[in-house]
Amino acid sequence: MQTESDKPTPTSGRRQLTIILVMALFSLGGSYALFFSAKSGTSWGTTNNGVFVQPATTVAALGWATPEQTSLPTSGQWWLWTVADQCDAACVTALQKLRAAHILLNREAKRVRRGVTTSNAFVVPEDQPDLQRILTPNGDMDEGIYIVDPNGNLVFFYPLDINPKLLLADLKKLLKVSQIG
Repeated sequence: MQTESDKPTPTSGRRQLTIILVMALFSLGGSYALFFSAKSGTSWGTTNNGVFVQPATTVAALGWATPEQTSLPTSGQWWLWTVADQCDAACVTALQKLRAAHILLNREAKRVRRGVTTSNAFVVPEDQPDLQRILTPNGDMDEGIYIVDPNGNLVFFYPLDINPKLLLADLKKLLKVSQIG
């Protein structure tokens, strides 16, 4: 038998319900606060080091070609494409760093080709025989380094003086998640 002291009072049920609702609102409010504080911070967004190419551009629209042939297909490979008006010391240094980054790709290196667009006076260095000269009659691109995907889309842009480790990190991520090329 229950005594009167064992019977729940009507206010104890309300108190439990209030506590449950306050805890739920506190949890929901806390999650919103964390979300918006993270969004306003510097850690929100993408993790890439390069800048997305805007507006979207393709090599077909640029009219990629080599001096020997009329058009250059992307051939289902990724490209590290260097663009410079005159290949001065900064451009040559960038090409050497890109060659080293290409070597650091190890077994993934066969998925990536390197190209350069610059003045006609530029001669491909003997120590970089895999460097392909590219002509772009339909486009005037900013000086820098571009990553081009196997479908011919320009993905990322980097300045010529980029730390190659940052470019390499982005390229490795792209190669890892890519189902093509």
